[in-house]
Amino acid sequence: MRPRRNDARVLIYSHDTFGLGHLRRCRTIAHALVERYKQLSVLILSGSPIIGSFDFRTRVDFVRVPGVIKLRNGEYTALNLHLDVEQTLSMRASIIQHTAELFDPDLFIVDKEPVGLRGEVLETLKSLKRRGTRLVLGLRDVMDEPRLLEPEWQRKKALPALRELYDEIWVYGLPQICDPLEGIALPPRVRQKMVYTGYLHREVPTHGAPPRLPEITKRPYLLVTTGGGGDGEGLIDWVLRAYEHDRLLPYPALLVLGPFMQPERQAEFMDRAARLKRVDAITFHGQIEALVSRAAGVVAMGGYNTFCEVLSLDRRALIVPRTAPRLEQFIRAERAAKLGLVSMLSDDGRHDPVRMAAALRALPRQNLPSDVVVPGLLEGLTNVCRLVAPWIESAEDEAPQAVSSTG
Repeated sequence: MRPRRNDARVLIYSHDTFGLGHLRRCRTIAHALVERYKQLSVLILSGSPIIGSFDFRTRVDFVRVPGVIKLRNGEYTALNLHLDVEQTLSMRASIIQHTAELFDPDLFIVDKEPVGLRGEVLETLKSLKRRGTRLVLGLRDVMDEPRLLEPEWQRKKALPALRELYDEIWVYGLPQICDPLEGIALPPRVRQKMVYTGYLHREVPTHGAPPRLPEITKRPYLLVTTGGGGDGEGLIDWVLRAYEHDRLLPYPALLVLGPFMQPERQAEFMDRAARLKRVDAITFHGQIEALVSRAAGVVAMGGYNTFCEVLSLDRRALIVPRTAPRLEQFIRAERAAKLGLVSMLSDDGRHDPVRMAAALRALPRQNLPSDVVVPGLLEGLTNVCRLVAPWIESAEDEAPQAVSSTG
């Protein structure tokens, strides 16, 4: 057991091979925790190559492990280093375990991957378990089709970790929208570890310098966002076709292409946007919440973070979900559309500009998410802070209190 101390520590692991989703979810949780608990420090382990592009609050920091990327054939390779993937993964695992031992967290939250990328956090989980650290697996609301997720987790040897290592499984969503482990044969004691928190509420950050906003945001506009952008080319192309076809669409559009979109496609889309008077395009913005909050509507692929922002900031949204390599976005969008929280447009691959233009014209007339009452929908951060409390409040209680004086 660890010695008593007057601070509390949470370690968060985010494997981050590609995209921004895992990192942004972990950062949101970290910021909520340090806001609630003044003696808490949070350290994020991440492989994201652009983690340094984000602002972090006081008492939140990160350790970046060497990046890897998943190839189209499903194999992994080092992102920047001239090392084979096994050497890179071994280095990552060593950094993760050494960091965990030195940081000595009260709570370890693992995002999405139960044993980490290719099992890289398994030894860390075992080591922290022996120390008495509380181990939590955090899952987004939708993972994938059950028929695909179960064999994937069996192959990764995830199920023994759920049974033997994890104390709790937090689902950042609601069962009436989706059970991420639906259809997976889990023993009752694993099911009993599952806690639905609700979705993670987002707001426009007030700490730090105000972000610089594109000129187009000074008047009503549609925000078109692809998240990381690595798989967002279809959406951007389709929206551009609609504006090229119909110059009288209700609002101008701001396209956020995403930092992981192929440079040649970024250049192509920038050039097409420059030819249109009512379309602007940028690659990345560090405070996407500010752009969402000002938009008359949002057009997106429906990843977890964008969905949370649309709900939290109460924006009308048209979701155009991808269907490969996972159905995660499609499942989320379809169920949210049935509840009336968003509208959905299926991508048939033809990118008919008339069809997209009609959807964009209909967007301003749809209901706001707040018009639909879903109890507990956005209580995720409140509930995460509540779930953390038993494991860190002893440090809060023992922290020196400020003494007020009068004179």
